[in-house]
Amino acid sequence: MSGTKGKVVAITGASSGIGEATALLLAERGAKVVLGARGPDRLAALADRIARTGGEAAYAPTDVNIKGVLYGIAAALPVFRTQGFGQFVNIASVAGLKTVPNMAVYSGTKFAVRAISEGLRQEAGDHLRVTIISPGMVRTNFAEGVTNQTVKAQLEQSRDTFAMRAVAIARAITFAIEQPPDVDVNEIVVRPTAQK
Repeated sequence: MSGTKGKVVAITGASSGIGEATALLLAERGAKVVLGARGPDRLAALADRIARTGGEAAYAPTDVNIKGVLYGIAAALPVFRTQGFGQFVNIASVAGLKTVPNMAVYSGTKFAVRAISEGLRQEAGDHLRVTIISPGMVRTNFAEGVTNQTVKAQLEQSRDTFAMRAVAIARAITFAIEQPPDVDVNEIVVRPTAQK
């Protein structure tokens, strides 16, 4: 089926930023969203917000790191194969295309997401789709988790100067999902125009 109406979409990191924007946009377009993130209170509030506007949402507290991509694939792949269709949309980053100082570990995880996703695309079979979304700087709370104060300040300055809104990435994800079943959008890179 093409479009988003009636599709069930599981979204990790759904309590804020890109995940939240994606959940709202897909629910608005008729998808049934399953929300996952660490904060159950924020998930409950988002699910309630979606339900109040006529959408369908369920949620469960979830914590992902690079293993989360693997666990997600392991959980969904048998279901997708049984039903004969499905799509993985994995969020990487422009940091998965180029490594810069002070970002080596983060960059490494995003290179891993891209490698795992591309391998999955080649191995998953003719009826399953795999999309990698690689965002540039997005206006989120990403910098809050950075302990190096110099790097944190640089990230916050970039965010406040030129970062794009999370809904830009949500639209890219939605574009990939809305394609007909025989079209697999493999990778989308989305950057603010001012980002080098």
